[in-house]
Amino acid sequence: MEHIPCISQIATLLADPKRSAMIWALIDGTARAAEELASLAGLSPSSASAHLARLSAGGLLKREARGRQRFFRLAAPEVGVAVEALASVSVASNAPQCAIDANLELQEATVSMRRARICRDHLSGELAADLYQRLIDARWIESLDNRIEVTVKGSLELATYGIYTQALARREKQTLCTCCSDWSDRRPHLGGALGSSLLKLFIQSGWLKLNDDSRAVQVTAAGLKEISNIARLDECALSEEPAVIYQVQARLQAPA
Repeated sequence: MEHIPCISQIATLLADPKRSAMIWALIDGTARAAEELASLAGLSPSSASAHLARLSAGGLLKREARGRQRFFRLAAPEVGVAVEALASVSVASNAPQCAIDANLELQEATVSMRRARICRDHLSGELAADLYQRLIDARWIESLDNRIEVTVKGSLELATYGIYTQALARREKQTLCTCCSDWSDRRPHLGGALGSSLLKLFIQSGWLKLNDDSRAVQVTAAGLKEISNIARLDECALSEEPAVIYQVQARLQAPA
């Protein structure tokens, strides 16, 4: 039999509620002290140390020494993605939620993660879910046979932001559009090459600011305004005739 990933070993590590609580406390990518993780999970320092050692040995956490204190963070971004995917399955299946006494700092981190964060190479969270719904409502993208396609109108409008979907589809190896969901919001958000390009646009425009030690992103005041205006419907847009769209086909051509 060919070698296969040891999924069962990872599942065993995450199956313990105390270990999963400590992993969840690190979901935003920050490093936390062993004592803080022990308090959060309701464990004694010695018990927490044993659990953290198992998570580290299993490749889920990495340890950092800061003086006499030991800090832990997720070993790789893929760990956070996997844990979020499991949380999304839990939400979708209405599985019972684990209750932990989160401290104020953790609650604030969770709120920021819910608002806007990095998911793989694209934006997720409430801000991304709102944007996805506007793209659908404005007919920039549409769902066809479980596929997400960019419409002619969407290609034209995205070109005004410097995103040329035809060139993007030819250049990128990944799918142009995918529908991605997450634990924080039952609504979908946009992934794929287009989702990645939009995230790059938002960062380069100064609308989003990355945090060095967290997957949560800061939304600037200008960014909130500009991102919220993308694909926003108004009376003029609703009365727009399709013929007007096709008169500007030349805008689809990417600059040489």
